[in-house]
Formats: sequence, structure tokens, C-alpha cells
Amino acid sequence: MEYEKATQDIDFVPASVNMTAEQKRVAYEASLQELSAVITAEDNMMVRMVTINCILKSKFSYYFWVGFYIKDGERLSVGPYQGTLGCKYIPFGKGVCGTAYQEGKTQVVRNVHEFPGHIGCDSRSQSEIVVPVFNAAGEKIAVFDVDSTELHSFDEIDREFL
Repeated sequence: MEYEKATQDIDFVPASVNMTAEQKRVAYEASLQELSAVITAEDNMMVRMVTINCILKSKFSYYFWVGFYIKDGERLSVGPYQGTLGCKYIPFGKGVCGTAYQEGKTQVVRNVHEFPGHIGCDSRSQSEIVVPVFNAAGEKIAVFDVDSTELHSFDEIDREFL
């Protein structure tokens, strides 16, 4: 907590700004086109993840933290991300990420303070969406996590596109 408090004043990651439903749809459509063009033929998982993070973080003003947590034995380990310092490890079934992984279902959390067992990697996070990631064989391999510093940033539009 001391580290976080000491670095908040010099943090260069801007706070989130929520978008309208129409702005979201336009940004997601543009992102899908761009992602399709640059990663369709890419077979390196890390390159795909880094590219997804980069494109989405640059298009969505409410994306404060965006990244992947990858299955690592019996826990999730932080993978490629953009934003402030992420949690290094998350046990399956714990917090929003661990719950999304364990249940294999997208978690849309409009207020993280109301989510039982929420793990606050950055105290500025107020809302979150976490999507399980499956490989071609249908096995869970990771989760895709997006945090916002604003309440109620994520909704069914985000669930639909992500």
C-alpha cells in the first residue's frame, strides 16, 4: 500500500472516461476490423495478446488496465498487459479473474466493491469485466481482464464484443 500511495502522484496512466453505447459499438467494430487484419494469421499467443491489449487500450477511454492472466498450474499468472502494476498471481476461484476462470463465464462487475472477495490490484479500479479465454481445443488457458476507474463502465455491449 505504501508503494501504491507513493507512486499515485507520478502515475502516467490516465483515469478512465466512460463512453456512450454508440461510441462503444463504433470503437468495438473498428477494433474488430483492425484486430482481424493484424492477428488472423499470427500463431504466437503472446504476440496476439500484446496486440489485442494495444489496440483495445488505444480505442477505449474507460480501459484503465487491460491484460491477460494465464493459467499457470493451479493459479493464474499475470501475462501481457497495459496499465498500472498488476497482481502477479491469482488463485482459481478468487476475485473477479479467478471466478471467471473457474466458472468459465464472463464476469461483468459494475462496482468492484460489491463483488465478494474482489482482489484490488489497484485501488483506483471501480468496475471490471473478465472474459475466459479458450484455445482451439476448447480448453481454458487464460482470462482477459479490463478495469476502469469509473463505476458502471462495463455492460452487455462489452460482454457481447469481448
